[in-house]
Amino acid sequence: MLLSLFLGFLLGALIAFLAWRVGALSSSGAWAALITGGLIFGLGGLPWAALLLTFFISSSALSRLFGRRKASLAEKFSKGHRRDWGQVLANGGLGALLVMGHALLPEAEWLWVAYAGALAAVNADTWATELGVLNPVPPRLITTGQRVESGTSGGVSALGMAASLGGAGLVALVGVLLAPQAGFLAFLLAVTLGGVCGSLFDSLLGATVQAIYHCPACNKETERSPRHTCGSQTTHLRGVHWMNNDVVNFFCALMGALVAVLIYG
Repeated sequence: MLLSLFLGFLLGALIAFLAWRVGALSSSGAWAALITGGLIFGLGGLPWAALLLTFFISSSALSRLFGRRKASLAEKFSKGHRRDWGQVLANGGLGALLVMGHALLPEAEWLWVAYAGALAAVNADTWATELGVLNPVPPRLITTGQRVESGTSGGVSALGMAASLGGAGLVALVGVLLAPQAGFLAFLLAVTLGGVCGSLFDSLLGATVQAIYHCPACNKETERSPRHTCGSQTTHLRGVHWMNNDVVNFFCALMGALVAVLIYG
């Protein structure tokens, strides 16, 4: 166990350093990735590590690939493509807790299913965000169906939904390939649907309770606080103050885990 943990944290440190060097993680994000990645690599082994890497590599690649298309929408998002400690813990913190549970209860299969569902959800949400902005028409608000600007919290589109399905399905497929089991079709279905449901739940929270602010200088809605990208101080418009994007992402992962476990049975 101690040797596995040592090797896990060594691998986590290497990946965190490389991600920091290429600009995928901030300094605080690299330290958080070292902790979460070290625990998952050290306690979970190859299948658990592979799912985390599938999420991180695919989502980071999309962020960089379509960074220019999202540049005009940067004022709407609370943070940029370099993940900080809050984003890392929001996306991987639940996974770290589940892998610790797995270390204590190695026969509890539901922990593996929950872990896969959580990562499928955050991957689905990231893919939907990164690719949804390419949709040829503006998205619709998930609660009312009203057309909204691209990048608006709670907005959904056909391309975004397809990307969500692809992101969740990729995690489910990697999980099936690396941890073959008798109920592989049930696992594939449960994790994919869990991921999509988690992504939709993220959009629902974004449209209802996520904290949204207003920039008086630009007359635009934004997730950024206390200042907008223009430098002006933002004012609270709606939503719960503490329900920022990181908290919403954590609930996205949690919903993905719960749905996957319920469907898998």
